[in-house]
Amino acid sequence: MTDLEKVQKNEITEYYVYKNMAERANRSDHRAILEKISSEELEHYNIIKKFTGKDIKPSALKIFIYTNVSRFLGLNFGLKLMENGEKNAESVYNMNNTAELKNLFNAEEEHEKALISMIDEEILNYISSVVLGLNDALVELTGALTGFTFALNNSKLVAVVGFITGIAASLSMGVSNYLEIKNEDSSDKHPLKSALYTFIAYLFTVILLILPYLIFSNIYVSLGVVIVTVVIIIAFFNFYTSVAKGLDFKKRFLEMFLLSMCVAFINYIIGYFMKNTMNINV
Repeated sequence: MTDLEKVQKNEITEYYVYKNMAERANRSDHRAILEKISSEELEHYNIIKKFTGKDIKPSALKIFIYTNVSRFLGLNFGLKLMENGEKNAESVYNMNNTAELKNLFNAEEEHEKALISMIDEEILNYISSVVLGLNDALVELTGALTGFTFALNNSKLVAVVGFITGIAASLSMGVSNYLEIKNEDSSDKHPLKSALYTFIAYLFTVILLILPYLIFSNIYVSLGVVIVTVVIIIAFFNFYTSVAKGLDFKKRFLEMFLLSMCVAFINYIIGYFMKNTMNINV
């Protein structure tokens, strides 16, 4: 399959993806934009077909993936993830020096402008609240669990203490966020919704991080699984936000990871020191 044929396959695949998204869209303005882009993708497919002279079937796998990613992880995320794949088509259009193909690529760029107007999903409006809960939970609880691990040396006890600490911290963060948003006259967020997003993000992270201590009896295996879990959460969340909001993934990932590990190391030193100086034996 030639490069131009691959682009043609991509166009017909995206036609079906946009069509599926439009059928599932809850908002009429979203549906209208998706239907418009869907029809344009079909037009692009037919234009390229004049150059290739072939009928090409869409990728059923990609249709399934992008449709369901948008369904479960948000329309904006699914659209941006798919549109990022279109950037590779620019070189193909430039290689085929025809005005019709160049105009087609310019139309592809118009897609992204249309998509930007759709960035008003609730989860994106409250993404800063999710970041607040997630960041604090990862940094604070990773550090606390590391300290508890070396001070208490008992998996079940670390899980209990970690859960109590996490619940108290998640409630505290939620209340703090509620009061902060409520006192901001310029904020367009609902204080209670913002607080709930922060609380849920924190609590979800707490549960994931203490789970290894309930599964494994070896305290150091539990801590190792916690570190791996932290890396996975940081990677997934930063990938999500970098795609949905067009941010730098590597920079955000490294910053969040290094902060979490630095706090964990400091708490390791504190836990080790407290255990040996206070003769704690559990």
